[in-house]
Amino acid sequence: MGEGYRIAVVGATGQVGTLMLRLLRERSFPAREIVPFASERSVGRELEGGLVVQGLSEDSVRGFDIALFSAGGGTSGEWARRFADGRAIVIDNSSRWRMDADVPLVVSEVNPHALDAHHGIIANPNCSTMQMVVALAPLQREAGIERLVISTYQAVSGTGKRAVDELLEQSHALLHEREIEAPSAYAHQIAFNALPHAGSFAEGEDHTDEERKLINETRKILEDPDIRVSATCVRVPVVNGHSEAVNVQTRSELSPERARELLAAAPGVSVLDDPGASLYPLAIDADGKDDVFVGRIRRDPGHERALDLWIVSDNLRKGAATNAVQIAELLHERGMVGAARATSAA
Repeated sequence: MGEGYRIAVVGATGQVGTLMLRLLRERSFPAREIVPFASERSVGRELEGGLVVQGLSEDSVRGFDIALFSAGGGTSGEWARRFADGRAIVIDNSSRWRMDADVPLVVSEVNPHALDAHHGIIANPNCSTMQMVVALAPLQREAGIERLVISTYQAVSGTGKRAVDELLEQSHALLHEREIEAPSAYAHQIAFNALPHAGSFAEGEDHTDEERKLINETRKILEDPDIRVSATCVRVPVVNGHSEAVNVQTRSELSPERARELLAAAPGVSVLDDPGASLYPLAIDADGKDDVFVGRIRRDPGHERALDLWIVSDNLRKGAATNAVQIAELLHERGMVGAARATSAA
């Protein structure tokens, strides 16, 4: 692949890992070699472009410049530090490192300065948090944020391919007036339904882990622990693309008109806001795109300093794979990758 970095993609056969590999190619990231890693059952499998899946071992994780992880918290907890010890910068998509005080939690358009504090591992936020803070950051810079009330409408692709297959199979059965099999991806039928249960409930907990991620990660990324956050995460029968209704209470006055101006000028944001013409963000339109789409921008009639927003994005792209690759691009542009510094010093 010519000059460039040696890149590892861990979890390369999953939905997000497969997309990471594709985006590295599509965005022409400077890689001289890309090595896919996955579970033992996938070792030796040939992927698009002739890449052959490797297994994780003490020897195989050495000598990389960047490692993109999308293999779950257990794998990240076991292997991320080993990649970092072998000189790689790890960009991890799991929840394992996000709230670690020594690990920056980065959204490329929002807080790229946080990269300066990394110690070998950088965390990618949860998909729902990610798309929301891209839209909130310009409003926070202008007027501050006091409180957020969030309702999410999360696509089944966020759970994985098994959930997508279950939604399609249930829908097909119901449309053909056949009984559906007992659900396995979720606690209840997802087809033609809405489950107020995205994520999982820990014992004794009245919020799901998805809701806690929205609360805690938002504060960390926006660097304001005083933002009050209320979140309800709902799983809906949409294949791909998360939607969110967000009520934003600002610290100082912010009109809907000014909010539209700020969002229209913000990187990574597209404003679609003409409800009279039925123009507003839709999950089916966000699918396959990297922007965060915002519409239904309006004053909350119950509070003089609150606005309501509708925010939609592709949860597999900007919500996961795209942001990870964008972080790698920022590291490259800033000369922060160890091999690049060593080469330039030589």
